[in-house]
Amino acid sequence: MASQSQGIHQLLQAEKRAKDKLEEAKKRKVKRLRQAKEEAMAETDQYRMQRDEEFRQKQAKIMGSQSDVLEEIEVQTLGKIKELHASCSKSMESVINELLSIVCDVKPEIHVNYRLAN
Repeated sequence: MASQSQGIHQLLQAEKRAKDKLEEAKKRKVKRLRQAKEEAMAETDQYRMQRDEEFRQKQAKIMGSQSDVLEEIEVQTLGKIKELHASCSKSMESVINELLSIVCDVKPEIHVNYRLAN
């Protein structure tokens, strides 16, 4: 009977050791999964930053810097303003003379749609 109880006791101890080993293995697995997830997140963040930097470089290369674009627009605007002033100065006298002749030279006429009452 003592040998049976000793055998049962050994089986229980072996079962407990196996259970402890399983729990330890589960803890290592969970720890490794967490670590793998953190590594994957760090890798994706690094990749995202790399792609963002490449995008910014391509954008700057294609579109030029913002200040260059603004300066070019400013130069074009000033050129257009100068053209308009030159055109205005060139045709101002003839326009004023034409307006004065229309206003001052009144020619009394009967309108074509006017009907005489008979």
